[in-house]
This record gives sequence, C-alpha cells and structure tokens, in this order.
Amino acid sequence: MGNLSSVSIFGFFANWSPFYMVAVLFVTVVYFLTVTKWRHEIPGNRPLKKSETILFIISMILMYLAKGSPIDLLSHIIFSFHMLQMAVLYLMVVPLLYFAIPSYLIDYIITRPYIRPVFNAMTHPVFAIIFFNGLFSIYHLPLVLDYLKQSATLHSLFTILLFIAAVMMWYPVFNRTAIERKQLSGLQKLFYIFMIGVLLTPSCGLIIFAQHPMYKTYTDPQAWLGAMTLCVPAGTLNSIMDSTNISGPQYFTNMSPLEDQQTGGVIMKVLQEIFFAVMLFYVFFNWRWSEGKDEEATTQRSLEARQKEQAYFNQFR
Repeated sequence: MGNLSSVSIFGFFANWSPFYMVAVLFVTVVYFLTVTKWRHEIPGNRPLKKSETILFIISMILMYLAKGSPIDLLSHIIFSFHMLQMAVLYLMVVPLLYFAIPSYLIDYIITRPYIRPVFNAMTHPVFAIIFFNGLFSIYHLPLVLDYLKQSATLHSLFTILLFIAAVMMWYPVFNRTAIERKQLSGLQKLFYIFMIGVLLTPSCGLIIFAQHPMYKTYTDPQAWLGAMTLCVPAGTLNSIMDSTNISGPQYFTNMSPLEDQQTGGVIMKVLQEIFFAVMLFYVFFNWRWSEGKDEEATTQRSLEARQKEQAYFNQFR
C-alpha cells in the first residue's frame, strides 16, 4: 500500500494539467476584457465591483484546483476525491459565479435570440431542479460511471452537461437580473434549496450505506487503468505500469474500497449541508431585508399620501 504522495510518479502534466490551466487563464482574461475594456458595447454596463473581481478569481482558482490539480488525478483513483470534486464544482463554484459575474453581462448573454427560449425553459425551477439531480443520480449509477470513465470524450461531454445543468439549477436562486420575469419569493427560494438537498440524498445514501463496493473503476485494475487514461498520457501510464508493482487504485490509499466509497458519500453529504446552510442564511437574510425595505417604502408612500391629503383639505380652511 502506498500513500497519496505516490501520485507524483504520474508526472507534472497528469498532476497539474497545463492545458487546463491555459484554458482557465484564457477564460479569465476574456472575462476581464469583457467587463472592463469591452463593457461599453453592452447595454446597462457598469464598472466592475471589487467584490466581483475577487470572487471571480476565487472561482477560477477553485475550478482549476478541482479539475486541473492533483485532485482531478486523485478523483480517478480514490472515490472520496471524486465526490469532493463534485461538491466543489457544482455546489460551490457555480453559485459563486452568480456573484462574480455582473448581472448585466448575464442578462446580455441569455437574451440572445438563439439562447433565450432554451434558457427560459431550462431555468424553470421544476425542470432545473429535476434535470440536475436526475443527471447527478444517473452519473453515479455504477454501470454509467464505469462506462463514462472509459471514454475521455463521453466523460468530458457528460461533465460539461452536468456543469450547465448546475448553472441552470442555481439561476432561480441567485440571479440578479434586471429582465422582467417571474421570480421566486424568499420563502420559495428556501424551499427550493431544501428540495435540492432532498433530491441529492438518495444518491448519497445509496453510496454511504451500500454493503459492497459499487464501482469497478475504483476496484478492478483493468477498469481503473482505462479511467486513468482520462488524465494520464498513454505513454506515461504504460511506462509506469511496466516499471512498478502498482496493481490498482488500492496502491494509493490505506482505505478499503468500501471505506473509500462510504467516505466519499459522507464528504458529499457534509459539504452539501455546509454549503446549503450558507445559502439558506443568505437567502433568508436578503428576504427579510427586502421585506423590511418594502415595508419602509409602503410606510413612506402612505405618509406622503397623507401629507398631500392634509394639504388639500388645508386649502379650504
């Protein structure tokens, strides 16, 4: 049995994904050019806030750590890291992006003629919540996950689809749109977040309480080798297998496959509860603040109407 430091044998490219780093840097540069130099071409533009700058950089760092650092390599070796990756990407990074990207830019993108009808349909709360959780559950069926892990193309397409589904799912909660459209109330948002947690629970529960390892990718040496080609160059992988005594993923961890699987389910559930607690607090706080603001506005309007009424009657005295 080895330890986690053993993944260094797979080399720099497998551990740190330079191409993914370049992609993240490219997205970052395009984003900052769009919201600074090019923003004047977008209706409703405004200067970028300092908080948006910080949050976008944090989001990109988290995205790179989840998909470009050794965490991604480990996610193909140890199921616990796979679930950590899932939680960070879909339950943390995506919501952060709604606070990092100015609302006018999001509105501009989603109102394009070829995007708007699809976006409106996919962000309907009922569809959005079922679509993401359905994809998440399907992805973690043993037959599906093991199959996708054997194809770099299919695995990439499915994870991109899952990311898009997460973007759609969180839109009803965190959008700050100026577009006139039906919005969830504060109470509805609280219920919506609660339902996301409910729908994620069956998958986590099945993984946590299973009595045997469910995924060949993390137990069978041949299936594991196939999955490793997703992030390790074939030549490097063949060279390592010929020169070492690695027999499968168990070489890299002291946990049994079942313990690893159960730990992964617990990690997902615990992080979900933490992230959702923060979201619920944010939504509740903003709901109470907006209601208080509405009450103040109503009181002010009533006072102004009363003053006008009094002034009207005073002129006859």
